[in-house]
Amino acid sequence: MKLKPLGRTGLNVTEICLGTMTWGSQNTEAEGHIQIDHALERGINFMDTAELYAVPGSPKTSGRTEEIIGTWFNKTGKRDQWILASKIAGGGVPFLREGGRSDAANLRAAVDGSLKRLQTDYIDLYQIHWPSRGHFHFEGYWVYSPLKQNTADVLANIQDQLETLGDLVKQGKIRHVGVSNETTWGIAQWLRIAEQHNLPRLVSVQNEYSLLRRQFDQDLAELSHHEQVGLLAYSPLAAGLLTGKYLGGTIPAGSRAEYQKGLWRLNDYSEVAVRAYVELAATHGLDPAQMAIAFCLARPFVTSVIVGATSLDQLRTDLGGLDITLSPELLAEIEQLHRRFPRVL
Repeated sequence: MKLKPLGRTGLNVTEICLGTMTWGSQNTEAEGHIQIDHALERGINFMDTAELYAVPGSPKTSGRTEEIIGTWFNKTGKRDQWILASKIAGGGVPFLREGGRSDAANLRAAVDGSLKRLQTDYIDLYQIHWPSRGHFHFEGYWVYSPLKQNTADVLANIQDQLETLGDLVKQGKIRHVGVSNETTWGIAQWLRIAEQHNLPRLVSVQNEYSLLRRQFDQDLAELSHHEQVGLLAYSPLAAGLLTGKYLGGTIPAGSRAEYQKGLWRLNDYSEVAVRAYVELAATHGLDPAQMAIAFCLARPFVTSVIVGATSLDQLRTDLGGLDITLSPELLAEIEQLHRRFPRVL
């Protein structure tokens, strides 16, 4: 398993990260434990979770994923074999601290809650799940309206979070800091304020990236390269679309779209693009999911690709992407398709 540096931390993480967000909703505790065992056997040392998981977030399921990881740690005593990442909700979730945004008080409460559920003394990488300000991720869930933002308040909130995260690092509760669903401007502010005030420096950004969603190729890629803030790419299969299983309006039993009773990524634009990528994979004798993951692994700004599965067979298929090297000819054909379908999600 290839290792890559996590920012400037000195830590090296595997190029595949074990995603966990279905454990406690679509997956049982036993199934989650089996996936951890298998990933560890395959040499994976990086696992990602969040206080909001399992998805979809609810008072009943949120926190359950961390609990499942915690019981595995307690049962096996192998906490030291994992670089563990978790996240605080950015705000707006009514059942998490009354919907409050990420600030000093909520950060401390969230970290303590995660540590208890995870049955560990420390979290290697602690991330802000989404910005407390308005932003354009998750499509229409939060409205991105920069002209309505108060710049002074946004910057003060970032500094407040960094100062608190710095205290948590000194206390040994967390080791490193990252963000998720962030913008180029946002990351630049986190880096600037950290440097000015000698506060923890961001080591990573966890944003969505796949054949269908490649915004990171632009300004974020430049920032990532120069500042060593690598991408932890989530949803490399576009929530399962790139497997081809939803083509023709099919909703397989037990799939995410069936479980959540709808999936915003499924639309008229994605259908035609997915079909083209699935046909391209078939032309080259490849599994479409493995081709999609191999593409993400080959991107120069990617630190790790987060793969999640609801079955062990799915996880095995995903890990098969590690064994594939995409030819220059195939990469050129992917770029041709990207010209045709630059923005479908």
